Amino acid sequence: MTATAEKFDGFTDEERDAMKARARELKASARRVSRADKAAEEEAAVVAKIAEMRDSDRVMAERIHAVIKENVPELAPKLWYGMPAYARDGKVVCFFQSAQKFSARYATFGFSDKADLDDGAMWPASYALKGLTAEGEARIAELVRQAVS
Repeated sequence: MTATAEKFDGFTDEERDAMKARARELKASARRVSRADKAAEEEAAVVAKIAEMRDSDRVMAERIHAVIKENVPELAPKLWYGMPAYARDGKVVCFFQSAQKFSARYATFGFSDKADLDDGAMWPASYALKGLTAEGEARIAELVRQAVS
């Protein structure tokens, strides 16, 4: 048996890293005392995670962070599986995933099932991003406002 076959357990290294990141996030959240401290620490963690990204992803993540804070300030930034995410009442509504995270061709901006985007029997829940224009920022702001309506 090869070393690769012996190591394989159904998850990629990136997926295992994401699960470990989520476990660390949950432990850190349980240790926080006040709601204000928790919110400040979670935002700082999101900003730090964005700063670690490759330039192209970092620029998009910074803009998305700013767009959400400006347009839907009731959403709280937090890390979710090691990704910047935005939550209402502790439940993630939307998130940014860098292309680097899972060695993907493009970054992704997506919504969880907590987002109110329902439109018939089928609707988009995530969007591929190779760049972010003013029009794209406006569309994200519109979608996120709808998601929390």
